[in-house]
Amino acid sequence: MGNLFNLDNGFFVALGKLCDILMLSIVWVLLCIPIVTIGPANTALYYATVKSIRRDRGYMFREFFKSFKLNFKRGAITGVIFTFFTLFLGFDIFWSWTNMSIVKHSSVFLGIFIALFVMIACFSIYVYPILSRFDMTVKQLIKAAVFMSIRHLPSTIIMLLIIAASAIGVFFIPILVCIIPAGATLLISLLMERIFKKYMPQSEGPGEETGKDEWYLE
Repeated sequence: MGNLFNLDNGFFVALGKLCDILMLSIVWVLLCIPIVTIGPANTALYYATVKSIRRDRGYMFREFFKSFKLNFKRGAITGVIFTFFTLFLGFDIFWSWTNMSIVKHSSVFLGIFIALFVMIACFSIYVYPILSRFDMTVKQLIKAAVFMSIRHLPSTIIMLLIIAASAIGVFFIPILVCIIPAGATLLISLLMERIFKKYMPQSEGPGEETGKDEWYLE
């Protein structure tokens, strides 16, 4: 009976994780409102979700704002770039769809715009997690995102489906925006971290102390 109220009980651990996901999602939503902060917010969301919620390292909000501040400039630049292309292609898709019966070859343009939109979405899946973990310039960051999204295409498709399902869920049930951002990020990290380990420098040797908390290699 006493074990039922033990804070290490699986139920309470799961409940604690759920509360963390809820709070982190709400903070992310609030920080995305200014638009220009979408990039840093996405970067911080991935970093805090993996390190604090998944790996139980550090304090969640401290890790979130640490990453947010550290990667603000590059995150803001990449965020503006990807937001611009997303809105631009979204408008083109809408225009092509509504003018299919009027404009000649609009169906061809529609197909091209959808393909470009999917490509941008695939690249954006990687760009913020990469920024949260690696020290790169904006140019290197985008090149790495393009390379990884193509190199690990099966995982990219699965992660894209997770994001699409999340977007559909929020569209039909808006209140889910309070839990889906960090929840979807946690699911994506199960694939993303396996990919990252292929590019991470390994420890110097078994049993050797490096003095660093290499939680990302676990």
